[in-house]
Amino acid sequence: MRHARRRIVRRAARLAAVGGLLLGGTMVTRAVASEPPGPSAAPGTLARAASGAGAGLVARLGGDRTAGHWVDADGRPVVAVTDGSTAEAVRRAGATAKVVRHSMTELRSAAATLRSAPRVPGTAWALDYRSNEVVVRGDRTVSGADWSRLTGVAEGIGGFVRMERTEGAFTTRVNGAEPILSTAGRCSAGFNVTDGTSDFILTAGHCGPTGSVWFGDGKGDRQIGRTVAGSFPGDDFSLVEYAGGRAGDAADVVAVGGGKGVRITGTGEPAVGQRVFRSGSTSGLREGRVTALDATVNYPEGTVTGLIETDVCAEPGDSGGPMFSEGVALGVTSGGSGDCAKGGTTFFQPLPEAMAALGVRLVVSGRDGAAAGTSAPPATGAAGAGASAAGASAPVTGAGGTPLLARLTDRRNVGPGLLVVAGSLVALVATRWIRTEQDRKAYRRQYSATWN
Repeated sequence: MRHARRRIVRRAARLAAVGGLLLGGTMVTRAVASEPPGPSAAPGTLARAASGAGAGLVARLGGDRTAGHWVDADGRPVVAVTDGSTAEAVRRAGATAKVVRHSMTELRSAAATLRSAPRVPGTAWALDYRSNEVVVRGDRTVSGADWSRLTGVAEGIGGFVRMERTEGAFTTRVNGAEPILSTAGRCSAGFNVTDGTSDFILTAGHCGPTGSVWFGDGKGDRQIGRTVAGSFPGDDFSLVEYAGGRAGDAADVVAVGGGKGVRITGTGEPAVGQRVFRSGSTSGLREGRVTALDATVNYPEGTVTGLIETDVCAEPGDSGGPMFSEGVALGVTSGGSGDCAKGGTTFFQPLPEAMAALGVRLVVSGRDGAAAGTSAPPATGAAGAGASAAGASAPVTGAGGTPLLARLTDRRNVGPGLLVVAGSLVALVATRWIRTEQDRKAYRRQYSATWN
């Protein structure tokens, strides 16, 4: 009876091991077949490809025949067109066409008329490609008389200017994400950039005028650098040169809170409808979508144009923080209204425009001169709550930075299948060895009993 039980146990163990081999082999095969693209392919995401296709069609067909483009919920390009022949050209190119009444030329003309009207602080407008309208918003600080005058201007333009009142107030949200402090206020590190000789922090222009000295703590014991260039109002960007000349370790990482970070692999232009993320010390890591481009905001301090409008929430303390999508840097936080309890609107300074004006390029992995061990403060961008302090590198996640353990346990990777195969082989060898030892002992017992 005992021998029968042993045979059953051994047989079950062998069957389980063989089954594990088959399962592991299947997992490896499926993982290889569907393995995600490597880090170098991160910028070439579906949303970016769709945005590029839409932008190319708009540029080729012209502003009189088109009225912008966006990415739909499935990540496909949609182009607004003004006539049937243009719609057919868009469809032949593989994009979706939406016929609208007003061209991009008309929308931009309407925005220019609004800019030429008397300035009303607390108002903002942007081109809404999907509704084919210019949307004008007024916050709670705008008086009834000012709103009435601006409404008259909108009515004179035509029926494609939509007027909306919004809660809260449009502010530049000075304070900070990963904090940098000066006599001008408390602000946020955005992205690390370089001119080939020195490294800089690119942050919001309203953070402080040229010459502002920035520190990494409230005691003034650790100087980060000095603002050497910037533009605000009009634009909203500035450049802080590191005191030591170098950004330090992990200069291509933006912190997102909890000791984690995202490696930045490049810079790009956002598309309406694209999913984006923003990091800030007050509200942490938040996500949303791009709702409009080429937005104008009349802050109390002055007017800023050419901004990215999003539905990502932000609060005072998040100013200057980085906005990115799948490892691609898009902009730095300028301002907005609302909060993360009720939601709101947040505007961002586009990064490519700022870098072109300042003559710098983004610091990305593998670049020359990113010396390790330097003592310059923030090596990360704007950090969420709980992220590593300025000057420290954060464990990297995202494009190119997935930890080894996470890769091994990712069901889309070959790691889990290999682990199952290895475990099954060990089980088979162990079962065979145990069976051999048991047979050897049984033979010895029988031999001893036979020969006494």
